Amino acid sequence: MDSLPEAPASVGETQALDAYSRTVVDVVDRVGAAVVSVHIGRTRRGEIVNAGGGSGVIVTPDGYLLTNQHVVQGAARVEITLIDGDSVEARVIAEDASTDLAVLRAHASGLPAAGLAASARPRVGQLVVAIGNPFGFEATVSAGVLSAHGRTLRASDGRLIEGILQHTAPLNPGNSGGPLVDARGGVVGINTAIIAAAQGIGFAVPAPTAEWVISEVLTHGRVRRAYLGIAGRTRRLDRRLVRALSLPSEHALEVVSREPETPAADSDLRVGDIIIAAQSHTIASVDALHRHLSRWNIGEPVELSVLRRTQLLTLSILPVEMPKHR
Repeated sequence: MDSLPEAPASVGETQALDAYSRTVVDVVDRVGAAVVSVHIGRTRRGEIVNAGGGSGVIVTPDGYLLTNQHVVQGAARVEITLIDGDSVEARVIAEDASTDLAVLRAHASGLPAAGLAASARPRVGQLVVAIGNPFGFEATVSAGVLSAHGRTLRASDGRLIEGILQHTAPLNPGNSGGPLVDARGGVVGINTAIIAAAQGIGFAVPAPTAEWVISEVLTHGRVRRAYLGIAGRTRRLDRRLVRALSLPSEHALEVVSREPETPAADSDLRVGDIIIAAQSHTIASVDALHRHLSRWNIGEPVELSVLRRTQLLTLSILPVEMPKHR
């Protein structure tokens, strides 16, 4: 049986598709030149051998660029390929496993750069375009919509990456480190992961996080985080105690150990104490404490509300910069 001919697209449908195509093309025209292919070499048996790579996006004309930390981890050599095919040496300025971001510096100037759209929160349903240079192919482009924000992913160092953008622009492993761009050409995220067992789901570290990371690196040469030096676990509190003391949550963080020669070890905080809040922010887990300390000013005391048996205490601890080994 012969199949019926397809109905011709209406004028409205054609115009909508044309507008969609023009938007995507315009985004690529604005941002594509700032997207690079990142190639790395690792040392193996005393020699540097090619070890893959990913994508990246130049964010300053003097050569600073962002990519994923897992792309450049352990790299002994880094080289980037620009959209015109030129290859430029680069070096890793800083890696931040806690956000899966790395800042590189290309040995070049006057480069095309893309802007981070960190001030406006992208809206669910809006058009987003993923641009990458996977495997060296020029400006590979896919489009989709932002399907959610506020997702979390567990980083390689065990910390939560928060505020993750979930989108439907198709990705492949070579897109790691490339930008997720809105219809105005602003970089709203850095693509970071794919769920292999699912289809049509991609994730990106949001632009405000990327902006904070590169600001830390440009200011201090590294990403700094406040550190207390405790290990803890979530503790469920007795409801009667919660009501009697008007505690903000039935869950809190129990201190199970203090590392020697750390702010916690030098304070009045004891093993067995239960941290209820930090600066009035409820602390119900290790992740909540990490979240609070991640952008706390190093050298500024933090006040902890602590439950010791049935007594509520306020302890002041002066954080230090988190050591590199943590």
